[in-house]
Amino acid sequence: MLPLQRIFNDKRTLQAVLCISVDHFHALANDLERLHAKSYEYPGRRRAVGAGRKSKLATPQDRLAFILFYLKVYPTFDLLGVFADLNRSECCRWVHHLLPLLEQALGQRQLLPKRQIRSMEEFRAAFPRAREVFLDGTERPVQRPQKPSQNRKTYSGKKKRHTRKNLVMTDGARRIGYLSPSFRGARHDKRLADRTGVVGHIPPGVELFVDSGFQGVRHPGARLPVKGSRRRPLDDELRFWNRLVSSIRVGVEHAIGGMKRLATCAAVYRNRLPKTDDRFNVIGAGLWNLHLT
Repeated sequence: MLPLQRIFNDKRTLQAVLCISVDHFHALANDLERLHAKSYEYPGRRRAVGAGRKSKLATPQDRLAFILFYLKVYPTFDLLGVFADLNRSECCRWVHHLLPLLEQALGQRQLLPKRQIRSMEEFRAAFPRAREVFLDGTERPVQRPQKPSQNRKTYSGKKKRHTRKNLVMTDGARRIGYLSPSFRGARHDKRLADRTGVVGHIPPGVELFVDSGFQGVRHPGARLPVKGSRRRPLDDELRFWNRLVSSIRVGVEHAIGGMKRLATCAAVYRNRLPKTDDRFNVIGAGLWNLHLT
């Protein structure tokens, strides 16, 4: 089992191992325990809840530390079994049981980002009182498909890697309020923004800061860098504007980096279920929003 007492004695170690503070850990452990107990209550159950062989993950703290350690480090089930003193099949069952419960616990605290924004009312619900938002794309590597047709779809072209891409939108406090579904890495940022339609539901009075990958985005409050060329190099005024936009929109880069503190959001995705990739990203964004509180 993980030495929780030793981990809790040092804030730096706690952030490095579990990526969460002490107060947030205990609060989230209580929420996870209520959902864990409720998951075993269903009509027609004959056996009492808690009966049978006792698991080695007996306490709420052990269960939360187990799933947070998996998200932070992203070990194989064989390696995770060594740290948790469990069989690899037990680790697999616990991970698939605790992941949706952790996502539900973060959702009850209203920390999860919106997956779709289809109206200005939904935008206001995701970004209340926001005067400026920041939009950027992020990629995470995946294993190279063996089929040639799938190989071309996932090839990103960046560093010769195969990736999946998401759009991330934050507010001025770096809180992730919108996370798009995962798309193949070959898609361009501007094309993803057009397909999701998220830009069209941003109110005109809200400024939108983006990078040069969103050239041509249509919004009255769009603020993006100016691209130069050999024939038309940038003058000092335009260079100053580009530096200004970059310094303002760097908050979304910090948010993406905070989400990718979890290795499940940054390392090569090796799970077989494609929906687990989205779940990792949603939980990573929720834990980042929890960190900001």
